[in-house]
Amino acid sequence: MLRDLTLLAGRLLMAGLFVWESWWIATHPTTTIAFMEAFGVPGALMPLAVLVQAVGGVAVAVGLGTRVAAAALAGYSVVTALIFHLDFGDADQIVHFGKNAAIAGGFLFVVVTGAGRFSIDGLRRRTGAGSLAGPRPMG
Repeated sequence: MLRDLTLLAGRLLMAGLFVWESWWIATHPTTTIAFMEAFGVPGALMPLAVLVQAVGGVAVAVGLGTRVAAAALAGYSVVTALIFHLDFGDADQIVHFGKNAAIAGGFLFVVVTGAGRFSIDGLRRRTGAGSLAGPRPMG
């Protein structure tokens, strides 16, 4: 029970950041596009950023296709770190890079452990409805 509550809490804490960020980006498109383009990223990719963060964040939060969503958000975190936070002469950017790396690491744990009992994947597994989460790890 403690394991499943901890997995739920961890999923909600990590996913909340991405759901919030997707909302912020969607409601501040001009600022977001200017930021992206300052780093050479086409502003036309802004809707994709919103989609990845919103869908991935909600999927991890509710535990639906959790392993796939967590892997996608881990990759997203690494890519954004490598694009937007490589100025290691700036202490703030070092912190942002490290946070992105740590978030990616947390999502990799979710890829391995799955969502746990308190999730749609867990419910589907218990009811025999199948799972979008991928195979259950051995051990």
